Amino acid sequence: MFGLKKSSATRAAERFFKERRVKVIFVDLGARPIAKGELGRFVQRFGLTALLDLEGKTYEALGLAYLRISEEGLTERVILHPEVLKLPLVRGGKLLSIGEDAAGWAAMLEQP
Repeated sequence: MFGLKKSSATRAAERFFKERRVKVIFVDLGARPIAKGELGRFVQRFGLTALLDLEGKTYEALGLAYLRISEEGLTERVILHPEVLKLPLVRGGKLLSIGEDAAGWAAMLEQP
């Protein structure tokens, strides 16, 4: 699971898995940036714009709505400023989920 300690959605995901006694490896994106390859998995599955929190303050503060930059440039900014992502990013086996997605998390627990 990738998220920020201060994110309420990340804490909700941690609580969800903890209540079900599932061990989670948590990567705090505030302390350590997400790897390009790991981010690439989510981008390939959902698309880069689906990962962005378009309503968030950081997205607006960085002016991303007004900039015309390549996907590569946008990926670099996302790595530097993880607050623009819909967090948490959760990977369970081959299943991925973004944001607060209890149904997706439950599906991860049901897979063999």
